[in-house]
Amino acid sequence: MALISEKDREYIKNLFEQKLQREVKMVMFTQRESPLVVPGEECQYCKETRQILEELVELSPKLKLEVHDFYGEKEVADRYKVDKIPATLLIAEGEEEARIRFFGIPSGYEFGSLVEDIIDLSRGTTSLSSQSKEKLANLTNDIHIQVFVTPTCPYCPSAVRTAHMMAVESKHIVADMIEVIEFPHLANKYGVRGVPKTVVNDVVEIEGAVPEQIFVENVLSVIKRS
Repeated sequence: MALISEKDREYIKNLFEQKLQREVKMVMFTQRESPLVVPGEECQYCKETRQILEELVELSPKLKLEVHDFYGEKEVADRYKVDKIPATLLIAEGEEEARIRFFGIPSGYEFGSLVEDIIDLSRGTTSLSSQSKEKLANLTNDIHIQVFVTPTCPYCPSAVRTAHMMAVESKHIVADMIEVIEFPHLANKYGVRGVPKTVVNDVVEIEGAVPEQIFVENVLSVIKRS
């Protein structure tokens, strides 16, 4: 059974036809080879994540999908710095590094984030304000943003989208969406009691959904603490 409804498929297909420019490659890491699972079976939510991506790639010739086994292709996972699954990385044509990353199934409200991220990356620009873009253009420090979410949180996409747009605008930023239900050890590590919660370089924390300007300022404040 399809995970993307026929109505949504038609809408997204038309949207991609109008807005996609460069090709975007989706690199997914699943789990098929491990002593912890039955041979041939995938990890929890890996199958559903792969199906969502397979259905998406059918909607535009400018979308490509590359699927890797996390355990069977460990060298590839290491090259992309993937340490948990399911993982979905977005890479624009002409680029090698994946700066927009989803850990966990991009479903619910976060499915919209995935679609919008693909469009931004394909076009190479975002709807961030000119002030935010100027600040990011001058960035020279490497920053890692982790946004903790749940699929049912209506406020989470705002934080995810802002973090991912920052990664589109700056090659010094890697931004992750992390679905906390699938990675409870990370929720415990970072004290996630509510979502969205954003952690920057393991130093700065942003609680809840905040306006773009405040989000960007808080992210960039990590430079002074380095």
